[in-house]
Amino acid sequence: MPDDLMEGGMAKGLEALSFDNSYARLPEHWYQRIDIKPLKGAHLASFNPPVAAMLGLDPCELDPNRLVSQINGDVSVPGADPIAMKYTGHQFGFYNPDLGDGRGLLLGEVINDKRERWDIHLKGIGRTAYSRFGDGRAVLRSSIREYLASEAMAGLGIPTTRALCLVASDQFTQRNGMEPCAVLARVTPCHIRFGHFEYFFYSRRYDELKQLADYTIDRYYPECRKADNPYLAFYQAVQSRTASLVALWQCYGFVHGVLNTDNMSVLGETFDYGPYTFMDRYEPGFVANKNDDEGRYAFDRQPEIVLWNMSALAQALVPLVPQKELEQSLVGFMKEFRDQEALRMRARLGFQREEKGDRELVDAFFRIARECQLDINRFLYALTEANDFNGLDLASLCGRCDTDGSLSEWLGHYRERLAREAASDPIRRAQMRSVNPRYVLRNYMAEEVIREAHNGDYKPLNNLLALLRTPAEKNEQLDHYAGTPPDWAGAICLTCSS
Repeated sequence: MPDDLMEGGMAKGLEALSFDNSYARLPEHWYQRIDIKPLKGAHLASFNPPVAAMLGLDPCELDPNRLVSQINGDVSVPGADPIAMKYTGHQFGFYNPDLGDGRGLLLGEVINDKRERWDIHLKGIGRTAYSRFGDGRAVLRSSIREYLASEAMAGLGIPTTRALCLVASDQFTQRNGMEPCAVLARVTPCHIRFGHFEYFFYSRRYDELKQLADYTIDRYYPECRKADNPYLAFYQAVQSRTASLVALWQCYGFVHGVLNTDNMSVLGETFDYGPYTFMDRYEPGFVANKNDDEGRYAFDRQPEIVLWNMSALAQALVPLVPQKELEQSLVGFMKEFRDQEALRMRARLGFQREEKGDRELVDAFFRIARECQLDINRFLYALTEANDFNGLDLASLCGRCDTDGSLSEWLGHYRERLAREAASDPIRRAQMRSVNPRYVLRNYMAEEVIREAHNGDYKPLNNLLALLRTPAEKNEQLDHYAGTPPDWAGAICLTCSS
């Protein structure tokens, strides 16, 4: 148990929250009401105070034992109404009608003091009607990976789900051998996926499709009600958020791994982390998921796959929006993506205004990053802190030597471009530090803390979690994470179960 939970007078749990479960008031055949199946020997592995505060909880007043009992289902949560949601989706390009919350449930919706509405979702609670052949459990390994990734993305300013806490247990299940089970308490404003809309479209329940669209617009996109066609406006808003999201992934070398439509949030958040990777070296064709034999979800294919997913959502909305208008909107997706990518890359390079040649400079950077196998995040952090760009330690930042001088030439053009900026070096560095992290979550970091957690030591997990919240701030104790990943990191194998 983290030390900071052992102090102070704590008497409260989730009963301190104000629940208002709007999705559970929708037609009952949209979900299954279920009870949590408690794990044996449940205990708190990690608690996330910033997310608790987001919900309206005072972290200093929480009773960790009561929190575990409520997350684990040993005691009920007053006001909660646990449901497993039904949806469908395209997995690796093929429609699957049998999907739904197979190992999770929506515990309920919370309204905080700011009138913000948050979903609390528990992953790993046991079988539901949508578990198919699974046992409904999540293992500690995959739960830690999602927990870390969501906090890392939030630290980078990339839209994402978060997590309130991680509950470990003494219960085991079969995955990669026998592995300990866990429950992750995920928090986000929205658990509605593209696949929710596909479910009603492909089952030809168009009245219910409209009901879902109305619910989603009223809850998340009320501004769309003013449009001539609110459903088209809703689609366009989702498209813009999603284009911005994938642009951020590409700028930070993030590979999602399983971009199925059931893993796509209508809020444009990074959702359902599996075999994700922040690339140690820039490889456009990198495939994070070893189950992805055809490389459908390779890094450089993410924009086109997300476009494909947007077309699947468009197809599902055809009963509500003329197909031609949806197709016209789709045509603009790649431009939105490219514009958002250019916007973030200008910021990462320290440009506060746009010049005509910036796009070419960014494209050249990514081309050289591929040729030199740059660790783009370490390289851009080095640019942030550099006083003399000629003095950069290119040997440690490149996968091979800059034999043809292309990187050195690019640095010359970059220096010339910076010279035309009005901002002073201190201002430039401050702006660049806000978007160029010193620490990025690497797979080897997750593997290290998972190994310790399997041995019952959660301190490395909690230390790493704190580091990822503020990735630009130097941490003397954990500064080895700013260095080159170890050689064994390249041998880490991730699959859908990760």
